[in-house]
Amino acid sequence: MARVEGETVIRRPVDEVFDYVADERHEPACNPRMVRSRKVTDGAVGVGTRFEAHMATRPRPMRMVTELTGFERPHRLELRTTSAFAEVRGAMTFVAVDGGTRLRWSWELRPHGALRLAGPVLGWVGRRQEAATWAALKELLESGAPSQPAPP
Repeated sequence: MARVEGETVIRRPVDEVFDYVADERHEPACNPRMVRSRKVTDGAVGVGTRFEAHMATRPRPMRMVTELTGFERPHRLELRTTSAFAEVRGAMTFVAVDGGTRLRWSWELRPHGALRLAGPVLGWVGRRQEAATWAALKELLESGAPSQPAPP
């Protein structure tokens, strides 16, 4: 198992940051490893909403399914992501601070099979990748780029 945690402050209102992050269809805009993401459940985004995403991996994209397991708008999201290689569980919190939103994330990565031995390395890689993704999100939202609507 590996733990990946971090935080950033985004100079945008908490409800805007929460709504953007809660809809995984936005993630390819700030995560270059995610080639596509689509919502596979009907209705509004909330507890039970599932997304199917594909990550750029070799020799072919890796399929992941993310389910929102907790949804307290605009303060907390919990999720579980499964793939052939690992399961990730975790939460994000969104706190209004002077001039913006403090976003904190905490993931517990549980690799499957032989990858269990690589847990510490995967944790290190995950921390770097998450920091880059959230930095790109921060830049995107602070640039004034439209945060809604989500892609189809």
